Amino acid sequence: MRYSQTEKLILLFTCVFAAFFAMPTAAGAMHIMEGYLPLAHCLAWGAISLPFLAAGIIGIRRTLQRSKRLLILLAMSGAFIFVISSLKIPSVTGSCSHMTGTGLAAILFGPAATSALGLIVLVFQAILLAHGGLTTLGANTFSMAIIGPIFTWLLYRLGKKLALNRKVNVFIAAALGDLCTYCVTSIQLAVAHPSAYGGIMASVVKFLGVFAPTQLPLAIVEGLLTVLIIIGLESLAEPELKEIAFLEAK
Repeated sequence: MRYSQTEKLILLFTCVFAAFFAMPTAAGAMHIMEGYLPLAHCLAWGAISLPFLAAGIIGIRRTLQRSKRLLILLAMSGAFIFVISSLKIPSVTGSCSHMTGTGLAAILFGPAATSALGLIVLVFQAILLAHGGLTTLGANTFSMAIIGPIFTWLLYRLGKKLALNRKVNVFIAAALGDLCTYCVTSIQLAVAHPSAYGGIMASVVKFLGVFAPTQLPLAIVEGLLTVLIIIGLESLAEPELKEIAFLEAK
């Protein structure tokens, strides 16, 4: 039986989806967990995130108006975020270390669309997997679905201007974007729980130090996985990648 390009693309991502869910995970770990941030902080992070989410919804709408074929690629980018960010390693009380998966969507569709995809993922994880929380949704969205993707996208654009090899560029952008997310998370936790000795900066250093042993290797793994997905897409979804200007049209 011969498969069409769309069918091959669907099979590729379902295999990745199945492979990740076959791995054992720690059930008690979370992003920033429910009730761990003061109410004022929850409201503030949520308010800051709103303009980015509005831009993301508008961006996705325009993308789909341009071509309905991109819906599958967009949905699979969201599924990749859901799967890869559900694999969690307990790191410190109130949070955890895990890959984000947002690098792929940020590189393909930009940070605005990624923010909307990330919010959807975080809502489902909070409700279905007890991963994160509804009160901390704004904070988790800001770190994982907004700042991380923006940093990834900026790095990728810079790499293109410097004429880096595409795969090397994708790896660097995805890996460092992952680390950026956890730097922001550390700041969020430190602001909410400053150290009695040294204040917020001492607390930031403490959280970063706790995250680093697990997050550094996870960032490398995420960079490699993102490159592998891109290699697969270049073979199976070349027309769609040209349509979003990831690949140059010949």
